[in-house]
Amino acid sequence: MIRYVAFLRGINVGGHKLIKMADLSRLFTSFGLENVKTYIASGNVLLETPETNPKVVTQTLEEGLNEALAYEIRVILRTMAELQQLVSSDPFRGVPQPENARLYVTFLAEAPQSVLKLPYASPQGEFQVLKKTNREVFTAVYLSQMSRSVDGMTFVEKEFGKHSTTRNWNTVKKIVAQ
Repeated sequence: MIRYVAFLRGINVGGHKLIKMADLSRLFTSFGLENVKTYIASGNVLLETPETNPKVVTQTLEEGLNEALAYEIRVILRTMAELQQLVSSDPFRGVPQPENARLYVTFLAEAPQSVLKLPYASPQGEFQVLKKTNREVFTAVYLSQMSRSVDGMTFVEKEFGKHSTTRNWNTVKKIVAQ
């Protein structure tokens, strides 16, 4: 059995695409997945399946969710082993973390085409794109009365692609600890 984490894009955000985690868990189980467990209401689902091809699992999830919910849900899939390796690599090591800082990882469905020189700091200093891999983008957002985390995420989406989803770094670490 392969242990995966499915990151669902855009559910339960701003009152849109609402789904209870218990219902989501039942849906995943109905797709033939095992040991399904959700983590917080932002669309993080841990699951197990004998399927070794992540593309097949992603397609099964997207098609099943779209049919059951009657709206499109994009899924970014990672194995638990990949996430454990990501957390172990500590991609935010050495990044200053004042009290107003929030660290985020954006999971990408495909390698980014961006040629943005990194690290990149926004003109007003409200966020930084620190580094990227072929599958993730790492950002720091510095909250103030004039900035919002959504501003940084909007920039990342435009630069690196909409087929992605972002999670707080603390959430990723907690998922790995499950």
